[in-house]
Formats: sequence, C-alpha cells, structure tokens
Amino acid sequence: MKIAVLGGGNGSFAAAGDFALSEHEVRLWRRDAEQVAAHRAAGSRILVKDHNGPHDVKLELVTTDIAEAISGAELILCPAPAFAQPDIAHLLAPHLRDGQVVFLPPATFGSMIFAQAARDAGNHARASFAETGTLPWLTRKHGPFEVAITIRAKRLPVGVLPLDQAPHALEVIERAFPSVIEPCGDALSGALMNAGPIIHPPLIVMNAGPIEHFERWDIHKEGTQAAIRRVTDALDAERIVVREALGYGAPHFPLAHHYAKEGEIWMYGRGSHDRLTDSGDWRERIVLTEHRYMREDLRLGLSLLVSVAGLAGVATPLAKAFLAIGGAICGEDFARGGRTLDTLGLGNLSKAELQRLLREGFNR
Repeated sequence: MKIAVLGGGNGSFAAAGDFALSEHEVRLWRRDAEQVAAHRAAGSRILVKDHNGPHDVKLELVTTDIAEAISGAELILCPAPAFAQPDIAHLLAPHLRDGQVVFLPPATFGSMIFAQAARDAGNHARASFAETGTLPWLTRKHGPFEVAITIRAKRLPVGVLPLDQAPHALEVIERAFPSVIEPCGDALSGALMNAGPIIHPPLIVMNAGPIEHFERWDIHKEGTQAAIRRVTDALDAERIVVREALGYGAPHFPLAHHYAKEGEIWMYGRGSHDRLTDSGDWRERIVLTEHRYMREDLRLGLSLLVSVAGLAGVATPLAKAFLAIGGAICGEDFARGGRTLDTLGLGNLSKAELQRLLREGFNR
C-alpha cells in the first residue's frame, strides 16, 4: 500500500524504514530542507537494524512538500511529538482526501487537533483520524539515515475519530500493522490508552536529582526502582478509573503488565523493558526542562487526563501533583497551559455532546 510518513525523528524513521522493509511504497515528509536534500543525495535510503541484522531499504520519495508526500496515500502516519501536532495538522489539512486515514501513534488526543484543522481549512473530505497507546517501535536513530528497532509492538489498541468511520480506518491501519491492531472505540478512548503520560512523569520528576547530576543516564534502568514503580501503578489506576467513568471497557492495558514476567501481554510483549535497557539506546543526556517526557507526556498528557477526569467527575490527585511539580521545575503553570478540553475548544461541551462529536466528527 502507499504510506506517507510525516516527521524526521526516531519514530518517523522507524516507520518509514520498517514499512519499506515490508515492501510498502513509502514517502517521507519532513520540514528540514537541508536534511531532505542530504537524504536524497544518499539515495533516499534508510538502514534499519533489528534482531535479524541490518537491512538497507529505499524509500519511494523524500520531500519537503506535504501535498506531494500524501498524494494517493491510503495511510498517513505521524509519530511526531504531541507539541508538534498543531503545526503539522495545519500544513496537512488542505490536502486530505476522501478515504485517507491519519494515524497518530501515540497522540495525546491529537486526532482531535488534526480533525479540527481539516474543519478550519474548509476541507470536508471524509478522512479518518486514529490514535493508539504507544509508538509501534521501541527505537532510536543511530545516524542521520540509520535507525535501530529494539522491539515492534505486539498489541496496539486504536481509537478512531469519527467512530462511525472506524471499520474503514481500522482496515487500512491493519494492512500496515497486520495482526497487531485492537479496536478500543473512539479517539478519546485511544488517547486514554497512551502509556507515555503514565510511565514518564514519575521517571523524570522523581529522578530529577540524578538526572541533573549525571551527564548521561538511563532513566529506564537506574531510574525504574520499586518506589517509582508503585507510584506509576497508582497513577495508572487514576487513568483507568477515568476510562471506566467515561464508559470505556477493558482491556485497559495497565502499565504493570509492561514489567510483568507473566499474565496478560502488554503492548510491546513480554520482556520488553529488559530489552529496552539492555540496548543501551536510552542512556542519554536529559535536560529536565526540555525533554519530551516533561514537555509532551507530563505537560500535555497529564493536563489532558486531569481535564477529562473533571468532565467524568473523577479525582486525579497524583496527576495534579505531577503537573504542579513539573510546572514548578519548568517555571510554568502546566495545568493552565497544557492540553485540556478548554484549550482544545471543547470545554463547553457536555459529556453527551462530546461523545456525539467523537462518534460523528465535524462533517455530520
């Protein structure tokens, strides 16, 4: 199938390389004209490294023209950080066509941002927007056109906006991720599967001292201690209570299964945490005020969780606490400046009105 991948980071290169490895026609779009020119000069190739060794694959197109990238594509995959979504959605919106599926893995309710951008652009194409609970690859770039894939996801719970178009959207996504996709309802359900705002805020806040002390540190290895795990489980319990209050059923993909040696298999499958730390790819320099775990997962992800919890009538004391502490570290008010129903323009909707929007979208 024809797939467009948007972005130039770890996830985008893993996606482009892995799809090409599966013999899809892949077009990669990114804004950095200098990097695009260099990539073209290198033959528009990506070196994918996984447990089977290196694989040199060629992309159909590498471009700075987003209209060219998505023309004729059935699936548009955008694994860019949540804070980059508004700009990308604005660029993409005028060019969407009937039947195209925009898949955001994961998204922090970014599907709503992309749908709103299409509406605001006056584009009434019957496109679908979907999001899932994690990036489908544990991955890191090892060079400008080289990417290492440590793990591929085994289960991806996916929510779709509008829900009425879910059968088509899920069929398209399933062809790119065979035997991995699990429908979980609407896009807000998909957003509330996002593991990043649960696993990463305790790691980056509760390890702030050693993060600032050591030049390079593996937050998932030295930083994932029993006390922090207990806090992560408690924060995850708040997420699950919010899901239940909104009427979303199991499975909720509790994060405890990510670390478990037995029981239900989580999104990345058994033993994924050990394989992540064994890779050494997450031993890195972390700047607390700039890192994605703070700027994306805590600032945007937890502010969304707290906001939606308010609509559902559920208390989220831990999420609020991490928002306050993270904001204090960065000198900002994350509760007001993050991603909330108000900042998304949905704050005036009742629960029933929001559910109708999630089901029917803006083109009803």
